[in-house]
Amino acid sequence: MCTTCGCANSQLLINGRKPRASASSMPLHFRPPVSNQNIIKLNQIDKNVLPPPSLPARRLRLEHDLLAKNDQLAAANRQQYAAQHITALNLVSSPGSGKTTLLVKTIESLRNEMPIVVIEGDQQTELDAKRIRAAGAPAVQINTGKGCHLDAAMVAQAMQQLQLQTHSLLLIENVGNLVCPAAFDLGEAYKVVILSVTEGEDKPLKYPDMFRAADVMLLNKCDLLPYIEFDAELAIRYALQINPALKVFSISATRGNGMPDWLDWLRSLCAQTVAS
Repeated sequence: MCTTCGCANSQLLINGRKPRASASSMPLHFRPPVSNQNIIKLNQIDKNVLPPPSLPARRLRLEHDLLAKNDQLAAANRQQYAAQHITALNLVSSPGSGKTTLLVKTIESLRNEMPIVVIEGDQQTELDAKRIRAAGAPAVQINTGKGCHLDAAMVAQAMQQLQLQTHSLLLIENVGNLVCPAAFDLGEAYKVVILSVTEGEDKPLKYPDMFRAADVMLLNKCDLLPYIEFDAELAIRYALQINPALKVFSISATRGNGMPDWLDWLRSLCAQTVAS
């Protein structure tokens, strides 16, 4: 998680602007502790500043509190999706797996069948949001600055800038990272992890929390398999070893291999949401 990775929200931007802070919408991150050096300086100034040494020390479970607050906000997001019959997917992967290309091709294939909106997560730039808009879908860009994942509060703020129509497909592209996004529920119906064949087959074993949390795995860039050393069957076997319930699609977003199966699954998922 983010206790040691340097995650911070001071540079958070949504569509290029700082969001207004509120108790319910603040992004969820740890504050750095006061250093020992600062404590020494305070003690030199006024010995009464620090508590007496006889008081018992207490250990605070910050991680539990952080995730509990996020889960409450994710539940509120989920209620909004349910009220409007919105199908929300959280797309996660390491950088360069092809998430944005996958979204562009998905939008181009389905934009005439259903309303599609996108929330883009990156540390910097609006490059991906511009690609999404050019493909024909409204997009809100979240820039997390030093932050390494999206959380439910950020998504809630972004949704305020999207005109979510009933029966929409909401695609959330998380920050490229196979660690922190595994722990943060955004209110999505499904978490989709993308693994490209240009990565190692052992990614599911190295990052088990992400593959355990995911509902679907897309093995992307399969058109490159004849030209690289990558054992697709082994990668899928490792993923299913971590999560036997994982649904797997082998695709190439650029060439279209396997995309009809992915698109049919999305159509079926959205139809179920409409009927619910």
